[in-house]
Amino acid sequence: MSLLLIALLAVPALTAAILWALPADTGDRVAAIVGSIVSGLVLVGSAVLWWDLIRPRGGPVTLGLAAIDLENPPRPLPGKIHAFAETDSSWIPSLDVRFHLGVDTISLPLIVLTALLVFLCCLYSLRVTPRIGRTRSLIALLLVIETGVIGTFSALDLVLFFLFFEVVLIPMWLVIDIWGDDHDPAGRRRAATTFVLMTVFGSALMLLGFLLVHRQAGTFDLEVLGENPVAGGHGIALVAAVLIAVGLAVKMPLWPLHIWLPDAHAKAPTVGSVLLAGVLLKLGSYGMIRILLPVLPDATATIAPYLAGFSTVAIIAGSLACLAQTDVKRLIAYSSVGHMGFIGLGIATMSPEGLSGALYANIAHGIITGLLFFLAGAIKDRHDTSDLRAIGRALYARLPRIGGLLTFACLASLGLPGLAGFWGEMLILLGAYHPADVLPRTTFLVLMVIAGLGAVLTAAYFLKLIRQLNQGDPAENPASAFAVDLSRIELITWAPLVVLTVVLGLWPPFLLDYWTFA
Repeated sequence: MSLLLIALLAVPALTAAILWALPADTGDRVAAIVGSIVSGLVLVGSAVLWWDLIRPRGGPVTLGLAAIDLENPPRPLPGKIHAFAETDSSWIPSLDVRFHLGVDTISLPLIVLTALLVFLCCLYSLRVTPRIGRTRSLIALLLVIETGVIGTFSALDLVLFFLFFEVVLIPMWLVIDIWGDDHDPAGRRRAATTFVLMTVFGSALMLLGFLLVHRQAGTFDLEVLGENPVAGGHGIALVAAVLIAVGLAVKMPLWPLHIWLPDAHAKAPTVGSVLLAGVLLKLGSYGMIRILLPVLPDATATIAPYLAGFSTVAIIAGSLACLAQTDVKRLIAYSSVGHMGFIGLGIATMSPEGLSGALYANIAHGIITGLLFFLAGAIKDRHDTSDLRAIGRALYARLPRIGGLLTFACLASLGLPGLAGFWGEMLILLGAYHPADVLPRTTFLVLMVIAGLGAVLTAAYFLKLIRQLNQGDPAENPASAFAVDLSRIELITWAPLVVLTVVLGLWPPFLLDYWTFA
């Protein structure tokens, strides 16, 4: 299985290189077909890894550092990584850097989510292509992003984590800058540049934190650090925790480091927005769970109330910003700020319920917001704008299938019980009610109440969006607004996200059974 994990990294990267090496007159459709096949193979490979990890076995089997009884599926323990499909070899001995890869039940669902969304984006590009063309280069960049994200989720060395973390930056910058909003070249260039500058700034802080961890612990290896975490909640450990937390918060992003996100989403092409919201934001939250909590537990407990406070502000600020938006893509982008704020609050509770809720909300947000951005892109393609005032009302009458799917996605995102968005936020609020013993419970109770108000505001702005777009008199809209409804390729692309939204809403044990934190 270790070879399969390496293949999940190598195959999309090599395919991207081959696509760039093909003659310039290679058809866009050929590139989209190649990208769909390769990303489909990566999806199948990640699903095989997931099944092999969770399938019941008899007897104890050694995974990473500890023997686990696999009568039941393996479960991560706090501070320890029980790696599966592991590769560990010396890479840069002089710097104590190892090529150390492995997955567990925390990282593998995110790898499957990444593979699914990249596959759907390539499939979507078979029929829906940017106006400027150059699909071959776009598909190649999507595959490079896939390599970087899967590498980040499987890296078990801090330097390797950082390198994969950085791989995604330039490809996403190019996706926004080249294939973004063709009506506003200056705006998309500014959005792309802000994205790169902010994330590079965050990455630099994170790397400094990693170096401080190495100074204290003498290793970059996450398995070793999980067994022997950096003790102490003050001094160098605290500085390292703050640097790492801020660096990862830029990527999530949490308030007030979210300023790059709305413009990046508003100017990005549809596939760029889907991957940005569905995958790239998860790099920050995953890093907090994988690195910050187990490696620097005492220092994380020191900064946890502040992380929870900023996360709660993100929930309220994102919701209020959504109520004021007149652009559908910017509204969904600000909704991501609020949802990632919930995830940050769950992580800050350091409780079993909060961490499980954060992990669940990570997956649910990727699925639901990916669907929302696909729908926003479809509406923009049909109306040549994402401005709510220009699109007009009565989407139910003009585009009933797209209007119905938009309503479904909005209800899922606002946390309607029975759909995927409910369980994560419910568990996070429960975690805030029962935070870890080392944290001030009164503070978290207050933040829980404020976050609950944010959930109400989430319902308000999504219901307002449904009313603005879907309900109204069709006669008030221009004739050009009556476009073709749901196409076959859109139905095929979006159906898996709809199904997963329902499955995760009705059957939360699908994921929750494999996460336990003592």
